[in-house]
Amino acid sequence: MYANLAVLAVFAFFYCVTSRGLAKTPFNGAIIFTFFGLVTSPLAGDILHLNIETENIRLLAELTLALVLFSDAANANLSVLKKNYRIPEYLLLIGLPLTIALGFLTGIIFFPGCSFLEILILAAILAPTDAALGSAVVSDQRVPAPVREGLNIESGLNDGICVPVLLTLLALATEKAGSDQPFLLAVEYALEEIGIGMLVGASVTLVGALLLKASIRFHLINEIWLELPVITLSMACFSIAQVLGGSGFIAAFCGGLVFGGLPWAYKEEHLKASEAAGNALSLLTWVIFGTAVISKALGSFTWQTLVYALLSLTIVRMLPIYLSLGKSGLSKREKLFIGWFGPRGLATVVFGVMVANADLPHGETIVMTAVCCIVLSIILHGITANPLIAILARQNKK
Repeated sequence: MYANLAVLAVFAFFYCVTSRGLAKTPFNGAIIFTFFGLVTSPLAGDILHLNIETENIRLLAELTLALVLFSDAANANLSVLKKNYRIPEYLLLIGLPLTIALGFLTGIIFFPGCSFLEILILAAILAPTDAALGSAVVSDQRVPAPVREGLNIESGLNDGICVPVLLTLLALATEKAGSDQPFLLAVEYALEEIGIGMLVGASVTLVGALLLKASIRFHLINEIWLELPVITLSMACFSIAQVLGGSGFIAAFCGGLVFGGLPWAYKEEHLKASEAAGNALSLLTWVIFGTAVISKALGSFTWQTLVYALLSLTIVRMLPIYLSLGKSGLSKREKLFIGWFGPRGLATVVFGVMVANADLPHGETIVMTAVCCIVLSIILHGITANPLIAILARQNKK
């Protein structure tokens, strides 16, 4: 245990002190974290020995994603969003369903042995994008504001929207719901997950923010504790929503929007601490993913999983997004940019664990395809982020 801790601590330290320089290279944090986890795993360097169960990986990924969603939402430019709300609306209401549909049709070709429900499950877990992996794009001021905010809102809400879809499909696939009530089941899950999530996120954050503001005003809070409230608020939004049967991801994102929309001092200081905590959790999550998941999955990839994963990141994602943004007013380059930057990451990790625990006949195929897609996304989206941002920025200046 102490040897593992020493390795992780030394690695994290060296990444911290070189982070500014590394950010300018094609190799972003997730690539380095995952690669480090892989080369130190028993498969390669045999340095890290992390015996972590899938449920613990899921919990770590969920907490990381909740914190990132809260921070990204709190940093959203609401004035830009009000002017360009149609972009995330098109992405979520048109682009997301079309992506799942095209993923399903593509899956029928590559996985003929799987049932239709299993292929739909695969399409659903690969549809949501990852706010953490996409942070390099949504935080770069060179990217046009409408594009940044559109991607930010999309990645913040699409995983929460996909939760009731996935739960419905899993219930049907495992015969926990009658075949005559899939629509009613989907509506029930949607109302619970999204409705409770939104209500909890908004109410918990509003009450917490008002208490924090009063505490600062009357000098009740010690300065050394000033950086923790946002972290605890995001965790509270997520966990309370989960306990009540809602989507913790929706709650965290809505909570972040409420917190970011409050006009008061110290907000930026609070958010810096939560962003730092999110980065630390991301580092740990991707190192563990490389060590405990990828090292064991590499030998299980087939040509079908590889080709489907590549298509999921390209045509299956980009074509529906391009079509959905037809009336958005964005240029062709901006539409393609949004379509390409739909990385798969933490949400897919969480959904993959849910599928693994469901004991489906072809569950391993679904999980291995998801892992392959995440690995390719970490690499391809990581190395293309800075170059494509620079190209888009130059073209928008002309």
